[in-house]
This record gives sequence, C-alpha cells and structure tokens, in this order.
Amino acid sequence: MKCEKETMLLYAVTDRAWTGAQTLYQQVECALKGGVTCVQLREKDLPEAEFLAEAREIGALCRAYGVPFIVNDSVEIALACGADGVHVGQGDMEAGRVRAAVGEGLMIGVSARTVEEALAAQRAGADYLGVGAVFPTSTKLDAEAVSRQTLKDICAAVDIPVTAIGGISRDNLLELSGTGIDGVALVSAIFGAEDIEGRCRELKGLAQRAAGA
Repeated sequence: MKCEKETMLLYAVTDRAWTGAQTLYQQVECALKGGVTCVQLREKDLPEAEFLAEAREIGALCRAYGVPFIVNDSVEIALACGADGVHVGQGDMEAGRVRAAVGEGLMIGVSARTVEEALAAQRAGADYLGVGAVFPTSTKLDAEAVSRQTLKDICAAVDIPVTAIGGISRDNLLELSGTGIDGVALVSAIFGAEDIEGRCRELKGLAQRAAGA
C-alpha cells in the first residue's frame, strides 16, 4: 500500500500514560478534530484481547475521520482489526517478513536510525520510515539519538516518505526545517497537551512549515 507524503505530516502516536481526565479514545478524537494525518496505536503492556478490542474501536474512529490507522509492532492485531498499516522497529519482525505476512494491502512503517537501516527497510518493502530520536525524549528511554545530518542523509537516500520522531515539541519543531522530512510523529506534544485539538492545529501549521508543505 503506497504511503502518500501528506499522510506523514502530523502523525500521532498514542501513549496511555497521558490519559486521566479523558480516555484514550476521547484523546484520539480530539487529535483527529485538530487535524492529525495519521494515528498509531502503541500498546506495550495491554493484554492481547484488550489491545484488539481497543484497536477495533480506535480504528473505526479513524476511518470515520478518513485518517489512516496504524498498529505498532503487532502484525496479528493489525490484520485482525482491519488496520491500514503496521509499524515495526529494528528489534521487531523484519520488514520483508511483515510484507509476506500482510500482503500488499497494508502500509508498513519501519523505524530507522541510519542510512543503511533506511535503505534496507525500503528494499524490504517499507512504505515509510520513522527516523529518530531527533531530540532527547522521555517517552522512549532506550531511543538512540539521530543527528540532523543523519536525518538529512536518510531523507536524501530514500524514495519513501520520512517522518521524524523523538522529543519533538512546538518549541523545537521548526529546527527540523530543511532536513527533507515529510512530517513529524508526536507523542507527549499531542497527548500531554491540555487542549489536544487546539495543540494539534498549532503543530500542524508548524509541521507544514518544517516540511516545506
């Protein structure tokens, strides 16, 4: 499934650590109202049955807004809930095996930190790349830093869309201008905001400037 560059512009990655006043479903709907262009459901600790039920619910919400819905890590959950795609890291299932498992109908995203990883993912059938961490991040403590130059080199080396991830906020997003990215993937900058819808509108404008859109 081909990934359009516009899909990567404002990519929301869920994190239930920020739930409280609102449920995850409510938070995602606020993000959708604010203009996010893609939603990834990321659940590392939820039992499989609960993960699947949640994926079906949030996937249906994304479809109602016409926004692609991606499942993190789990090919099985992505297929079972009818997701638009699946995202895998370097330590997860290799992209070629993912493609063999899901066929051509699902979008595959792959995390990359080097030009070599990016090119390997593209050859294996990845539809887009998530590159980072481009800034220090508390969301993923084991994330290794990716320099601005490496980010530029990856964007120049591949033909598929690239989204930057890791520690990105409204305060530093424009520092990514000129790197060649197609968009940004955000966790706390979206779901940690008091007004998620309003923050997404602000972030989308910044992302358009950073991506030269």
